[in-house]
Amino acid sequence: MKKNILFMMFVSLMIVLSSCGGNTDVVDSGTYSGKIKEIESEKTEIYVTLEDGKTLELYFTEKTTLTKNGEDVDFSELAVGQDVKVEVKKVGKRLDPISVIIKD
Repeated sequence: MKKNILFMMFVSLMIVLSSCGGNTDVVDSGTYSGKIKEIESEKTEIYVTLEDGKTLELYFTEKTTLTKNGEDVDFSELAVGQDVKVEVKKVGKRLDPISVIIKD
């Protein structure tokens, strides 16, 4: 019985991990362009695939700015497939988005 419970816990964990954004990359602090691959609204998180194929996992903070046409917009304005320009700060193995600009 205990083996079955441990097995089910392991399977559940693997499902949760595989449903996350997948493999992501850490880049140096800077500004990058790419397309939104995935959005997790409840976490205010986006995955952005860069032009070189790397994927960034970005959790918005209270300091992250989101703009379109020079004006602040709500997180709900983001959509999968949109072109964006992101400025990130590398903090250890994490990337903090400073600004996200939705391109036209």
